[in-house]
Amino acid sequence: MERTIISFDYAIKTVLRDKANFDVLGGFLTELLDKPVEVLEILESEGNIESPFGKVNRTDLKARISNQEIAVFEIQFLDQIDFMGKILFNACKAVVEQVTRGENYDIKKVYSVNIAYCDSIAKNIEKEYFFKANLSKFQGVHFDEHIPFSQNLYPLEPSTDIHPEYFMILPNKFDEQTLTKFDEWVYALKKSIVRSDFTAAGIQACGEKLDVLKMTDSERAIYYKIKENLGNEKSILYTAELKGEIKGKAEGKAEGKAEGKAEEKNAIAKKMLADGEPIDKIVRYTGLTPSEINLIKLHPNN
Repeated sequence: MERTIISFDYAIKTVLRDKANFDVLGGFLTELLDKPVEVLEILESEGNIESPFGKVNRTDLKARISNQEIAVFEIQFLDQIDFMGKILFNACKAVVEQVTRGENYDIKKVYSVNIAYCDSIAKNIEKEYFFKANLSKFQGVHFDEHIPFSQNLYPLEPSTDIHPEYFMILPNKFDEQTLTKFDEWVYALKKSIVRSDFTAAGIQACGEKLDVLKMTDSERAIYYKIKENLGNEKSILYTAELKGEIKGKAEGKAEGKAEGKAEEKNAIAKKMLADGEPIDKIVRYTGLTPSEINLIKLHPNN
């Protein structure tokens, strides 16, 4: 038996921010980090997404987990030349936001979890779909000695590694052979399917709580519209780049993205209006102003 689930990026933007669903994120992180993890709260910061439609090509989520550690999620669908810079920036930001002026540098571990579906990240990768990176020590240059990148502000507690640890997951490279429990999560990331024989932590809760069939007709229509727009986004950017050969690539890409996002928001607003959804809910889901929504309501065929 299989459950078709909503995609992980959409889930992070919506249902996984609900405390009742923290067990899904906790299960994912438990298998990723190979230790029991409990999600304590979702943290708001400048990088968080406020609307499910705010950014088509990425999803940001920042969570406080067990031992007050931090997990930062990035999901990337489209090629982006500064993606690595974005990963570093968000991990560093999660470190900086822990310290208030005048306090000790009581830094908790940050885990940077990056799920990339885009081509550019994996263009030179043949088989591997799961990567890790971290800096755990300063290594001596002249002698085989090192200094751990860890500290302890509390004498009764052991020193802990404080440098951010990075994970890169490439679902499209996964061969669908579930040899480990974390592979079951990668399978779900790639296919948006949870099988009944999966036993990884949180995976059956994921299947239960993210089941597409449990969405209302209105929610399901909005969800499929977003999936369609994600598929169209690459075409929009490609067209914009072709225009950019004449007008300048940067200008053309920006124009294409802006047009695509505006069309996406308008289409979603029209669907929600047709379903009788209230204006305040449409504002929350699309980012459009009430006056813009009323204009769409008056001229639905434009």
